[in-house]
Amino acid sequence: MSLCRAVGAEGEGAAAEVVQAVAEEQQPQQPPELAPSPVAEALAEEVGTAASVRAVQQQQQAEQAAAALTAEVLEREVGRRRNFAIISHPDAGKTTMTEKLLLYGGAIHEAGEVKARRSSRSATSDWMELEKQRGISITSTALTFEYNGCQLNLLDTPGHQDFSEDTYRTLAAADNAVLLVDGAKGIEPQTRKLFAVARLRGLPVFTFVNKMDRPALNGFEIIEQLEKEFGLQSYPVNWPIGSGDRFVGVYHRPTQKVVLYEKRGQAGRAKGATKSEYELSDPELRALIEPDLWEQLQEDVELLEVLGDELDMAGVMGGKVTPVFFGSAMNNFGVELFLQTFIQQAAKPGPAATRAGVAVAPTSPNFTGLVFKLQANMDPKHRDKVAFVRVVSGKFEKGMKVRVARSGRTVTLAAPQRMFANERQTVQEGFAGDVIGLTNPGAFAIGDTLVTGPTLAFPPIPTFSPELFAYLRCPPNQKKPFLKGVEGLLGEGAVQVLYSTDEYITDPVLAAVGQLQFEVVQYRMKDEYGVDTTLEPLSYNVARWVAGGWGVLEGCGRMFNTTVMKDVYGRPVLLFRNEFALQQVLGEHADKLGELSPYALPPDC
Repeated sequence: MSLCRAVGAEGEGAAAEVVQAVAEEQQPQQPPELAPSPVAEALAEEVGTAASVRAVQQQQQAEQAAAALTAEVLEREVGRRRNFAIISHPDAGKTTMTEKLLLYGGAIHEAGEVKARRSSRSATSDWMELEKQRGISITSTALTFEYNGCQLNLLDTPGHQDFSEDTYRTLAAADNAVLLVDGAKGIEPQTRKLFAVARLRGLPVFTFVNKMDRPALNGFEIIEQLEKEFGLQSYPVNWPIGSGDRFVGVYHRPTQKVVLYEKRGQAGRAKGATKSEYELSDPELRALIEPDLWEQLQEDVELLEVLGDELDMAGVMGGKVTPVFFGSAMNNFGVELFLQTFIQQAAKPGPAATRAGVAVAPTSPNFTGLVFKLQANMDPKHRDKVAFVRVVSGKFEKGMKVRVARSGRTVTLAAPQRMFANERQTVQEGFAGDVIGLTNPGAFAIGDTLVTGPTLAFPPIPTFSPELFAYLRCPPNQKKPFLKGVEGLLGEGAVQVLYSTDEYITDPVLAAVGQLQFEVVQYRMKDEYGVDTTLEPLSYNVARWVAGGWGVLEGCGRMFNTTVMKDVYGRPVLLFRNEFALQQVLGEHADKLGELSPYALPPDC
């Protein structure tokens, strides 16, 4: 037994060896390693180099194509932007005109009339409760709509001269100004002041003579006023046929056609008019117009030829010539005709000069933007601050990082919004001429320049000399919300704030152009912060900044007929009761005082 087991074991071992030997024979034989051929090495290197060159060329071509595409997109998008602000005397119909433009742009479907009728809705462009109550625009809003392939950015300015400084800031973001004139009253006092602000900006001005459906001045009288008051050469694009209840249409000079309107529907609610066009020589036309209006039209057409047949576009762009339109915003007479002509003639976004005198093209690939307005509490549910930014060049994209030129701080623009009064829509992209609302984390100030490329800065937005001054005070138990409200509201720049040089007097001094600014601040302190405030007027009417600073004042010694305040940046400001007192101080201390400026720039300038 043991012998058999031993022999069996030996047999199993031999069988295993045989199996292993057969398996090794069946495995594929590895070829012997050969030394690399020099020819093969050179060929591989050449092929690899060629592949690398092709890859680099393909990358360059892709980058060039992307740059060309970006340049093409920028050129196209900038070319279809039209950016404008409307300026007018109160009650000239600015809010109605604004909303009729929005109607034609499809941005709204029903115009909200101002609060004159309790049953009507409040205006789309008026978002503050006080605006709705009074039927006036107190703040600036930005409204965007499309029309005939163009994107129009409408900057709705305050309609009151008390807010002319806010108007100036808004016009800093505009490429064109539309001057709205009441046909019955012509040029009015506040129209003059607001136009002067527009002239400071050197903007092209388009004039719309409104309310021709009411008894109005003769068209030639209004043209004469524009030329005498503003030095503007006028070119009537269309001409009214009748006025008041007999206002039936306009004569369009570029096409030599007569456009007759017929009221339909509720004028204040919709587009409200149908129109028919006729050649001036059409025999049917005479039967459609009353005889005396027909004769007057023939005379007017002959007189208009004296004014010239062609519009001087160079004069328009230079702010020396104004195209004039006649119509009625309430009844939509002439509004669409104005809009059609405006998008053809208005200035597109153009180069913007920096403080160093370098021109930044709107199609530059680097994004730049100008902060022209700050607004607090547009959303009453959130005590937010919104910075309004005009895109100057390049492409804006949601989530992009920008640098604030003034501070060097980098900010991520994570929640950009397009403002439609107090309504908001998220913005994915924007181009030169667009206005975008940014949630302000405290990083932005009025006049700030935002950049992605090399650091540059656009000219600052000045602060003008106020004419009314008053201490703003509150009950002792409301001090905390009072200070919060002062910081929030006065940071917008709607009014200026000064402080006494007496360290024991901590109440701010409001400095404003008009009384209405004071009323708005008090209203908003109560409405938005729950604080009751009182005003203590000061008997001063003129302010001047001391350019030389505190050292110059110390060298002057004691001065009479003036008081010294400091602005929010701690700089000396002299207040005078009137111009006579100012001249007296200058007569006594001009050599030591040096320059006294009627406006102030941010300290980084």
